[in-house]
Amino acid sequence: MNNKESVNPIPNREVLEFQGLVDALFQCCQERMQYQSERFGLPEAELRCLLLFQNERYLTAKVIAGRLNVAKSRVTKIVEGLLRRRLVERTDDPDDSRVKLLKLTSAGEKLVVEIVSFRGELHVKVLDQFSLEQRSALLNGLSQLKRSMESVKEMLV
Repeated sequence: MNNKESVNPIPNREVLEFQGLVDALFQCCQERMQYQSERFGLPEAELRCLLLFQNERYLTAKVIAGRLNVAKSRVTKIVEGLLRRRLVERTDDPDDSRVKLLKLTSAGEKLVVEIVSFRGELHVKVLDQFSLEQRSALLNGLSQLKRSMESVKEMLV
């Protein structure tokens, strides 16, 4: 429901069950990210940053900070690690010499493909445990959950 007050009050046990499930899903996602970090030999922040380049040719530190929801100074440290590993390179913005553009190196592109492929394989394994009807219901429910969570987030701002 989108109303401020629900027509049908939500029982406390349902709220607690929902909270527990969300917490458990979040924990599972954190553990998967930790596993990926170890598997690909990157700190989690650097791995998350690399994935931002998936559909982008160039990114700026400001854009990365916004997408990772971290301070620009934190992005500087993340990018330094990726530069040291030769996964990204810095170049001047042709439109504004004060701005530095970041792009993947060929090694970075290759690693992103490996990470995306690995993540895809994991998601296939999870979805394969559901019937076609269950998958459809799951994806619809998750989509609705995402919209609802974004809606509530907007109310908080």
